[in-house]
Amino acid sequence: VQLVESGGGLVQAGGSLRLSCAASGIIFSIHAMGWYRQAPGKQRELVAAITSGGITNYADSVKGRFTISRDNAKNTVYLQMNSAKPEDTAVYYCNAAKWVGALRYDYWGQGTQVTVSS
Repeated sequence: VQLVESGGGLVQAGGSLRLSCAASGIIFSIHAMGWYRQAPGKQRELVAAITSGGITNYADSVKGRFTISRDNAKNTVYLQMNSAKPEDTAVYYCNAAKWVGALRYDYWGQGTQVTVSS
């Protein structure tokens, strides 16, 4: 299983970035996909998630600014980041999750750095 993130980098406050995560080795369409982030000295937190059926969920801190989407034909999930803030600076990780009964199986990408300058 591979989840490969791309699109991170440096952006000025108020700017935009688009993160991509290409998945291989899984049946992409049945997995819920998510973006998490971890800032220095902080715990990893959920940023946005999208179910296999396309239902989305966002952290309060990014609602109205970030949009998660998925393209099952390309096995790719995206995170469109608009109106970026310095507090969005973190390593962003792609996650794929599926449930077998009550058991959750998670796969993670290696992370991509996003830095928002003020």
